[in-house]
Amino acid sequence: MLDQAFSQVYTKFKLHFYQQIFSKFENREATLTTVESFCMEVIMALGHPTIAEFSNMMHLSTPNAAYKINNLVKKGYVEKVQSTTDKREYHLYPTRKYVDYYSISYAYLQKVVDRAKQRFAPEELQKLEEMLRIVSDELMPEIKLPSSGSAVAEPTP
Repeated sequence: MLDQAFSQVYTKFKLHFYQQIFSKFENREATLTTVESFCMEVIMALGHPTIAEFSNMMHLSTPNAAYKINNLVKKGYVEKVQSTTDKREYHLYPTRKYVDYYSISYAYLQKVVDRAKQRFAPEELQKLEEMLRIVSDELMPEIKLPSSGSAVAEPTP
């Protein structure tokens, strides 16, 4: 039963996101391919990764990762910002164009969280948060996220 409950919640978040994205494309052509959308999700989750960090997470060769990143830069979804400590490295920053696109997914997540806050008692919410942290930190060790979680990243001038 628990596996079905997890699956249902995960599937509902995905389907809501897909509904919103497809409704945006009704009157115009999609500008991100499916693979590019996945790449952007990874960049958002990692914060401001370097190309090497992105490449390692996606299990891509560095040239293949650089090719994908360059396409995202050309489309205006990613900005490469040179590291202040190591001039050979570039960090990847989602642009406002992508942040606006991404906010569709985050807005629904926030709506569900707000509904949970209305539905559950504070002690239940605290237990739910504790359980979700355990799931993320202990039961999903294969995926490492920055300590701050996935934050909406914007380029700095």
